[in-house]
Amino acid sequence: MPAQTINLPEYSLYPSPRNEHRMIFEHQIFVPYAYELIHLPDYNFKGKASLFAAHRKADKKSGQLITCELADDLARFERLFEPS
Repeated sequence: MPAQTINLPEYSLYPSPRNEHRMIFEHQIFVPYAYELIHLPDYNFKGKASLFAAHRKADKKSGQLITCELADDLARFERLFEPS
């Protein structure tokens, strides 16, 4: 079954089937790398996190949206993420 699209004012989101938590958390970052493999467990977050394929409506850019329950986890992702 295809993943359900979530339409927000800023984004159209497509949940990753690997998400353990299928929620949009408060702390978010958009990365403009639609085909980059992002494996959230590799970041050893302390709280919950989710990953979405994303289409940013403002500039029609495709990428991925990472959402985290904790601001520290988002800062950790920003520090450790290196696109290939």
